Amino acid sequence: MKSLWELSNPRRFVGIADRWLVPLSILTAILVVPGLIWGFAFTPDDHVQGSTVKIMFIHVPAALTAINGWLMMLVASIIWLVRRHRVSALAARAAAPVGLAMTFIALATGALWGQQTWGTYWAWEPRLTSFLILFLHYAAYVILWNSLGNSDAVAEIAAYLCLVGSVFALLSRYAVLFWEKGLHQGSTLSLDPETHIHAAFYWPLLLCMAGFTLLFVTLVVLRTRTFIEQAKIASRFTESGTP
Repeated sequence: MKSLWELSNPRRFVGIADRWLVPLSILTAILVVPGLIWGFAFTPDDHVQGSTVKIMFIHVPAALTAINGWLMMLVASIIWLVRRHRVSALAARAAAPVGLAMTFIALATGALWGQQTWGTYWAWEPRLTSFLILFLHYAAYVILWNSLGNSDAVAEIAAYLCLVGSVFALLSRYAVLFWEKGLHQGSTLSLDPETHIHAAFYWPLLLCMAGFTLLFVTLVVLRTRTFIEQAKIASRFTESGTP
């Protein structure tokens, strides 16, 4: 726990980021590239969905990353509100565009899958609707930071926005449990052998999920480090009186 709180020190965070960014990038590539190649090139077509089923190798990891990314932002926002650690606010800001991109990818690939499976690109069912609202919260969060600047007041407003959006992040994850009549299927990975996906899809999907998660972590660490360095540069210009 002490080591975790040391990350709140910007200099300490930058030092750790410098050591881990390259290994994280390499490991991300090792997981994502083989996972996608294995999933799209070497798995069989589904007997019902055909080759459309392979969309899940992008859709499922992107959706999972989008939801978990917002929850990571929630934790960082709570830390900012309680402890006022600047790095936590910057980490939440850094995660938002990455999560926004993942949410868009999940919505787009889900629409392609839905058109082939349900006969429509969109349906106003619980999980899709809550996920769309999550996307709008991501967009609002990014716009808030980009339009109002980098200040403690903006960080606090963004943190409260994150608290509100977390409701829809959880709904998009567990909507199928709350509303049984929704069109969206249940969990792709399950302990129940009757609903668990076939082993041919299981392992490449796990690779893709792990790879997308590491991709998210790598991009957030990189962006957070960049924000810290930008703040240092801005501080030096201010101290020197340079306009």
